[in-house]
Amino acid sequence: MESIINWYNALDPALRVYWGIAIFATGVFLVQMIMTFIGIGDVDGGDADFDLGDGSGDTLDTGGTLQLFSVRNIINFLLGVGWGGVCFSSSVHNHTLLALVALLTGCVFVAVFIFLFRQMRRLEHDGAFRIEDSVGKVADVYLRIPGERVGEGKIQFSFNGSVQELPAITDGPDIATGQKVRVLEVIGGHTLLVEKL
Repeated sequence: MESIINWYNALDPALRVYWGIAIFATGVFLVQMIMTFIGIGDVDGGDADFDLGDGSGDTLDTGGTLQLFSVRNIINFLLGVGWGGVCFSSSVHNHTLLALVALLTGCVFVAVFIFLFRQMRRLEHDGAFRIEDSVGKVADVYLRIPGERVGEGKIQFSFNGSVQELPAITDGPDIATGQKVRVLEVIGGHTLLVEKL
């Protein structure tokens, strides 16, 4: 531990600042990532929203609006500033220019983070099946459907890559297994009224 302190104290004062920012921001960033992966709430609660106006809902953790001035984005900015200052210090010797490069790196980190989360948001979709989504769909009869609503049969259809099997009735004559039907409406919240195609 003493060797680390000696190394840190031997650094140029400006470089000490960048190392301090980088170590602090990296620690907080890792805690945020762990909290995100284990599903512990919104760590950005209470921050100011800044909607970029596209209305698309831009982050996974904010429920819609893009929080430009959030804890997460401030940490991303500091991460970029700290590591930008550390990485470019050997090639940029002017302190003012190094500060500008570090600030620019911080802005790039935030922009990349926003871009990646927008792309991830586009991949998100609600995979939950609601029985109302079946109305209008074409399905296969899995178990014979008795005619005139005398009893229930079963139909199958594909929804978002999964096969749904639901009870069905019909107003017309019996519909044999393997026939194609169209869903007309939902009866009683759990049974589908169908017609033969």
